[in-house]
Amino acid sequence: MKKLILQGIVATLLAPLSFAVEAVSAVHGTISKIDSGAKTIVVKTAEGTEHTFRFIAKTTVHGTEAGSKDTFRGLKEGTEVVAHYTAKGAEKTAVEVDQVGKDGLKAVDGTVSDIDRGGKKLVVKSADGTEQVFKLAEHAAG
Repeated sequence: MKKLILQGIVATLLAPLSFAVEAVSAVHGTISKIDSGAKTIVVKTAEGTEHTFRFIAKTTVHGTEAGSKDTFRGLKEGTEVVAHYTAKGAEKTAVEVDQVGKDGLKAVDGTVSDIDRGGKKLVVKSADGTEQVFKLAEHAAG
């Protein structure tokens, strides 16, 4: 009986921790505004919807010029991006922003043939049989 009560107490104490993981969503569009003072960007989708994302110290940016030290790490108005974010109420916080298109990250069409979380890599095999290896981001490797 004591063991059952102890298990119930432990389950009650740990239950709130199971909800601590925040869902990450993504939006594809073009940066229509950058506000350095507020540390935000506005991304306008192809449908015309505008989304405002707050940048924090941990926000990562991929596909821009390496070594950019500004808050937005080389992003500019007019840049095509995919913004990965968490939301708390109406406020959206950018977790990762990927510049895509001509000067940014490229798309690859194929099938995932291997995922090595320990080695932090993902292999995609295209229809012609060639394989491309990608480095997994820290949050994707976990």
